[in-house]
Amino acid sequence: MKRKRYTPPEKPHELDTLKLLTTPAQFEVITDAMLGEEGDHFIELIDRVHATWQAIPTTYATDSKGSAAIAHLHFFLGSADWWIVEKDIDADNEGQIQAFGIADLGMGPELGYISIPELLEVGAELDFYFAKITIAEILGRCVA
Repeated sequence: MKRKRYTPPEKPHELDTLKLLTTPAQFEVITDAMLGEEGDHFIELIDRVHATWQAIPTTYATDSKGSAAIAHLHFFLGSADWWIVEKDIDADNEGQIQAFGIADLGMGPELGYISIPELLEVGAELDFYFAKITIAEILGRCVA
């Protein structure tokens, strides 16, 4: 079978976003998969992750929504889960260092600040197929 030649996304920011939100191993698997038979699927996946990251509200932007606020990203490791609702404003262009959302380490869900770099350090992976849901839906799943 003829291998498809990888064409980088139009903007390298898509790969920068992927690198920001994935472990080195997960990043390597996805970027390698772009070279395979289903490369278009993985390129679309990267574009979708980038678009989702850009659309996440900044810190405090969803305060008025309460439990109707939307979780945009999901990270997981074993039985632990983290859902990202808001992200820091990156005024100094040093990268997003924390986000706001829900963490459930197996002892029940908690709202609070989440360090994405720390998640990646411990090996948490980004759920590429996560469908956005509300805080209420997450809390209902975790408590049930």
